[in-house]
Amino acid sequence: MNSKRTSHGPRARRLPSAIAALPALLAALAGCGDRQREPAGPAGPATPAAAQPPPDAAPPASVAAPASSAAASSFAAASAHPAVPTAVPAASSDVVAGASQRYDAGPSVIASDSIDGAALRKRHVARIKADDSPVTVLRGQGPLELGKRICEAVVPRRPASTPVLLKPNICGFDSVKDPAKHRGDDGVTGRITQPEFVRGVVQCLKARGHTKITIAEGCGHSHRFWKDLVQRTGYEAMAAEEGVPLVAMDDDGVYDVAGDRPGQPLAIRGIQASHVPTLLMPRVLAEHLDRGLFLSLPRIKMHRYSVISAGIKGMQGTVMLSDSAPAYKQKWRMHRELRPYLDSRSAGQEDRALYLSSLRIFAERMVDVLEISTPDAVLGDGAPAMGGDGFQVLRPTAEMVAIGGTNPVRVDRVVAELMGVWNSPALARELGGHRTSPLIEAAAKRFGLDLQATAITGDGADLLKSPRPVHYKAMAPFRLDWEPGQAPLPGGPAKGPDPAPQPAPGAPGGEHGGERGAAPAKPEAYAAALPPGEKVTIDGKADDAAWSRAKAVQWDTDYAGKRTGLLTRARFLWSKDGLYALFELSSAGLNTDRSRPVGVERKRLYEEDCVELFLTPAPASPERYFEVELGPFGHFFDIAVDRGARREDTAWSSGATIATTQSASARTAVIEALLTAPGIVQALAPKARLPMNLYRMEGKAPRHYLAWSPPRTKKPNFHVPEAFGALVIEP
Repeated sequence: MNSKRTSHGPRARRLPSAIAALPALLAALAGCGDRQREPAGPAGPATPAAAQPPPDAAPPASVAAPASSAAASSFAAASAHPAVPTAVPAASSDVVAGASQRYDAGPSVIASDSIDGAALRKRHVARIKADDSPVTVLRGQGPLELGKRICEAVVPRRPASTPVLLKPNICGFDSVKDPAKHRGDDGVTGRITQPEFVRGVVQCLKARGHTKITIAEGCGHSHRFWKDLVQRTGYEAMAAEEGVPLVAMDDDGVYDVAGDRPGQPLAIRGIQASHVPTLLMPRVLAEHLDRGLFLSLPRIKMHRYSVISAGIKGMQGTVMLSDSAPAYKQKWRMHRELRPYLDSRSAGQEDRALYLSSLRIFAERMVDVLEISTPDAVLGDGAPAMGGDGFQVLRPTAEMVAIGGTNPVRVDRVVAELMGVWNSPALARELGGHRTSPLIEAAAKRFGLDLQATAITGDGADLLKSPRPVHYKAMAPFRLDWEPGQAPLPGGPAKGPDPAPQPAPGAPGGEHGGERGAAPAKPEAYAAALPPGEKVTIDGKADDAAWSRAKAVQWDTDYAGKRTGLLTRARFLWSKDGLYALFELSSAGLNTDRSRPVGVERKRLYEEDCVELFLTPAPASPERYFEVELGPFGHFFDIAVDRGARREDTAWSSGATIATTQSASARTAVIEALLTAPGIVQALAPKARLPMNLYRMEGKAPRHYLAWSPPRTKKPNFHVPEAFGALVIEP
């Protein structure tokens, strides 16, 4: 029996308006996320007009000129359909005033217009030196859950009246990109702390009774840029929904002139002998260090300059310097020694000694900042953590984790181990003997910490008991890429501490029912290139010669990784026309309602027998993917999913041509399809590695939920992008 339908392109539906994209931003001198381009171009309904910077805010001459092309929403571009706009609350969140309530002050380090930096340093240094509390590593299913749990596990308990300042990483990127020109990457996603992670922390604090909670970050840009950014990233909507103020820590009287000016910089006394004698501190931060609770919420990722970005590096978002005005635009001076190295690179030379010298000075400066602005706890968002360089190259980890603790140096040490760059001979070979981030080494030396003795707890602690993958691309011309089972990197793999004794069942990090531990190797499928002029006829017969060149993958595992004996095979080809997919099903019950037409979309097809292909067009945006469901008689359903924004675009079309054949007696079925959606076609670049998973629903009683790369969840759940394998596009 055969069934066939013709190509189904984009359907005629009323679609939501596309999110207007952020124009590109100025590239950061050293990739520290502090000098982006301002929004430019005419104002529209969803995009405020760009503010003109004051005359004294001009960037150094070496900074690139603003780009003129507008960027579209990354997923909208990838799917060739507009994405649902970010919800704009009726009452805009407070991004200027009213953020810093007047608390009852005890002994204070704040004068009317300055801060006693020496007293702050003395207080913070003593605490860090004495803090040998464990670092907690948690595994989970998403940022909201992990934000709540790591807060509950790590944040010190204080009276409910204590004001709390949350400092996420909102500005940790160097440009907004045009997704249409960068394979769906908007330049921001994957680089910043996810709003849902911050929401989880806020909800945890509310459950403890805290009512004075503020979210604040410093970008080094105009207030108009800040407001546009927090709207685009979803931070403004999240803050409004949770009823918490959202503050830019970037004010020296240029734009924040209302209320008590929470971003106003205060001078810091007693730091003349440090590496940051001109450092200023935002008032909102000073007040919380003085009489509140200060929590740092960085995105866990690799960083092209500082190796990792977590607790120590995250403090650069608080930096303002008085070297010139506006003070908030002087962040680049923290790594000003890097400029001669970049100039030498531009001249075609590679002076590694110059690079390392600048990095060591930067490390000392960041430790000085940490001494003055020590958070009470660091809660790292690793859902997922990002390997690569933190900017252009992103490699999400297989697991979703949160890492937290009250000693920021120990937290960074554990983050480095998770990312494969703790005690690494391969890294030392490239960085003049530094076996981890120089920021961590400088901090450990400054505070006299034995980081090898760091205690690690939590249900994700066992992730660190075997060698970790490493994917790092540095600003200097080297990169480290290694997975367990591969040949060692030059210099050798990272060497962590000896595994700690296995805790007893019921103890922290103890018995976990098989859901923790290092994830198995992810499977790969290969899409062979269809030679020019060669055709594949979509007829459900799979007898074209081209299919013989496509290597098959097969599976009989269910969502939990259990073998079922129900075998499914899949093969892939690609050309400029689109992605060809072939599924061959054994033990097929053909449980499908054939009275339903095959020429229109079949909602809830997953409740019957079908196969599913989940494909991520932009690897840097793992939570944005396409879902294509195909039934054994040609029924179909396709959808674009954005888990981060909690959106599903059912108007998206895979542009599929489908044909099938079935044999009830042999209990087999063949599903052949060509997917031609622009977002899929654009992603098919030679050597691309596109996150993908393959699933199959089969039978009634029992009902089987089969997965090529099992997500290993307690209940059937296919929407677990961190469990995806990869589709490799062959040249």
